[in-house]
Amino acid sequence: MQRKQRLSRQTAYFIPYVLWIGLFVIAPVILLVYQSFFDINGHFTLGNYQTYFSSNTYLMMTLNSVWYAFLITLATLVISYPTAYVLNATKHPQLWLLLIIMPTWINLLLKAYAFIGIFSQAGIANQFLQFIGLAPQQILFTKFSFIFVAAYIQIPFMVLPIYNSISELNPSYVNASKDLGATSWQTFSKVIFPLTLPGVKAGVQAVFIPSLSLFMLTRLIGGNKVITLGTAIEEHFLTTMNWGMGSTIGVILIIAMVIIMSLTGGSKRRTKRGLTK
Repeated sequence: MQRKQRLSRQTAYFIPYVLWIGLFVIAPVILLVYQSFFDINGHFTLGNYQTYFSSNTYLMMTLNSVWYAFLITLATLVISYPTAYVLNATKHPQLWLLLIIMPTWINLLLKAYAFIGIFSQAGIANQFLQFIGLAPQQILFTKFSFIFVAAYIQIPFMVLPIYNSISELNPSYVNASKDLGATSWQTFSKVIFPLTLPGVKAGVQAVFIPSLSLFMLTRLIGGNKVITLGTAIEEHFLTTMNWGMGSTIGVILIIAMVIIMSLTGGSKRRTKRGLTK
């Protein structure tokens, strides 16, 4: 009797999860794949995929998307790993984590407009340059500003998984490495970093995948000088009304995201096994 009640409770808890996944994950993907096989006139065709793979424009957009996502992820990782490492050594890491997470509570559009004010000709950045005796620069609507703002927005999503991995690291491994005469760099490169690699991989997933499909920042911060697949999808759905081609690009992005997740989906067990060899 108790076993049946337990099974019924588990089923009751499981149903909302299945409904959510089905309605908001599986169904949209199925609709996207279905729509990708129709042209702008509603006729079934494979021409959308043929156009994508035969067009230098779309292939260049794909390379740009991967390249900028890589740069954003690299910049975020370079900032986030030392930040998470220092946070783990502070007395009140939860407080500092809260301060890092707080910007995620602000709407993305508001943050973008805030940086427009900071990077504009009369903004704080150019005022500082004038203060130190330099001429004002065109910071807004550049590739640098796009990467800077995108990295700033993504930093919390990289810091959190890395911090969790560092905080879960057994200090005895580090102490044993030092007792055996390893230098600080050897301890970091041979012990700390390999054992925290799952957090790095999770952070790379959380940053690289969304960065592939950025489109709002490319307009507001990049000034359309940065063209990605996300920009192309927006154009096809809202301007040209070619939903089939937009859906095709969306399917390509989903496939790319699945590939990235499979490449960065190593387990902790695999990492520890590699460390002991």
